[in-house]
Amino acid sequence: MRRSIIITLSLLAMAMVGIGVSIDAKSNADVDKNNQRTAQQEARRQRRAERLAEYEKYIDSLVLSHNFRFMPQTMQQLPAGQVRTIFNPSYEVAIWSDAVDVCMPFLKGYAPPYYPVVFNYVLPSVEDYTTEQTSHGWIVSFTTNMFSVNEYKFLFEISSHYGGAQLTISSPFYNSMQYSGNILGN
Repeated sequence: MRRSIIITLSLLAMAMVGIGVSIDAKSNADVDKNNQRTAQQEARRQRRAERLAEYEKYIDSLVLSHNFRFMPQTMQQLPAGQVRTIFNPSYEVAIWSDAVDVCMPFLKGYAPPYYPVVFNYVLPSVEDYTTEQTSHGWIVSFTTNMFSVNEYKFLFEISSHYGGAQLTISSPFYNSMQYSGNILGN
């Protein structure tokens, strides 16, 4: 009986040592998986940061080359008009080094009811074209009369980080219109 107790205890001890070794191996494998996962996450963060930096450089180069287009997604008559979604992909303002192509909806009128018009012009030149870099991106502005007696000021506020922009078209005779959208290359 004594012998069977000793054999049982020794088998139990060997089993405990085996369990301890397997727990140790499992914890080492878990540590390795966590280290690998952390390394993969850091690599993904690094790739995203590189892509974001490349995108900011891309937007900056578009603005500096005077070769971009603004694609509106919403429009609002200022100061507190209704925000309207723009679904027509033909609306845009394209800035070229030698011309500006404008195809944008606009609300005209001195008092309600305002009536919608579409500015559809190719402007061979504009006045007071300025490009100013800010901490968040760029401010691009110019004025034009669009072949009429009214003068219109175009003011782009472009975010280099997001690629988004706001365009405000103002005139001394009509309420200003503000558009939100994206900047793309021509």
